[in-house]
Amino acid sequence: MVALAAEFDPPDPPRRLHKKVSDRPQDWLGTTPLLDLDDPKLRLKARSLVQLSRTDRDKALAIYRFVKRLPYTKRIKLQYPTARDVLEARGGDGDDKVTLLVALMRSAGIPARIRYMEMSGEMLRGLIPRPTPAARPLAEFWLGRWVRTDTFIFDAEYVAAARELLKANGWECGWGIHINAQLLWDGKNDAFLGGKPSEQDPMIKRLLCVVSDPLELVSPSVGGSGLRYRRSLRALQWNVLAPAMIRAIEELRAGSRSG
Repeated sequence: MVALAAEFDPPDPPRRLHKKVSDRPQDWLGTTPLLDLDDPKLRLKARSLVQLSRTDRDKALAIYRFVKRLPYTKRIKLQYPTARDVLEARGGDGDDKVTLLVALMRSAGIPARIRYMEMSGEMLRGLIPRPTPAARPLAEFWLGRWVRTDTFIFDAEYVAAARELLKANGWECGWGIHINAQLLWDGKNDAFLGGKPSEQDPMIKRLLCVVSDPLELVSPSVGGSGLRYRRSLRALQWNVLAPAMIRAIEELRAGSRSG
């Protein structure tokens, strides 16, 4: 795991909203501190997932389905988990699951990256006690062109329960999804939990950055994350909210099973 920064980092200098991002597929295949592509267990898992796949699309879908099935969970974090950590934990939140997803894709030879968007706190109604903007990861894969999805974040049981609660409450969005969410990615087209392309989604406030792993979201070298996404502040914010989210997720799943 990669340690979080101390609680009181010195302020970061002002930065521009965006920096130039390479769209060359070959630039999105390497290892990082969180994408531990040399890890034997990670390589073995990627190989086992794609061994019967004939095309890159087949490989991408096999990996996507595996990560999507992992339970969406929340916990208090003192460290950033590596892809191997997430694989062994058998679940995680959006940042955790996208770390594993990108690492497995790259290990299988598929260029992959993360496009972080700032999402309105209204999307998290039911999960958190007050509206709080959040950075949501969209995974992007090169399959002849860059294809995007965030539907890997929530497992099928979670999504089914969340949609029932949205209907019961008469809400358009909450628990991280929209009532018209696209639930599955087909390996060809973009698919979004917001129900529409991120550029058209009113719940998406701005692009933060395009990076290889969640640690880079809070890196001083990334132009555009802003003071809100300093590592220590982001960790503190979500660790404070974690107990409420853990209870909300447990209640969501319990209600689904009892129903």
